[in-house]
Amino acid sequence: MQLSPLNSALKTSDVSAEDLVKNKNLSEKEKVHELCRQFEAILLRQILNDAQKTVIQSGLTPKSSSHDVYQDMAVNQLADSISKSGSFGLGQSLETQLSRQVLHPHSIPKEPGEN
Repeated sequence: MQLSPLNSALKTSDVSAEDLVKNKNLSEKEKVHELCRQFEAILLRQILNDAQKTVIQSGLTPKSSSHDVYQDMAVNQLADSISKSGSFGLGQSLETQLSRQVLHPHSIPKEPGEN
């Protein structure tokens, strides 16, 4: 019987920002891409959580700790899915700007008076 080796490769989306920066196996471009995506996901979580605060509570909406946990998990998953799809666009814009500054710092035109 032959067993296939376990895939021990960890996706960058499963790694915290601190561990991502310290990872020597990833290129700077990959690090910038994933950090921008994670930043976009954090912002989306904030937006989605704030949007839920405007919903008027009624007797049809249960108010319990389990409901709050479920709601938080749903918001986290939705924010991650949106950021991974790239449909929001903030992460891509941020990545473009950071890539120019981090990966190609000499190609940025200097302001008049800068040395």
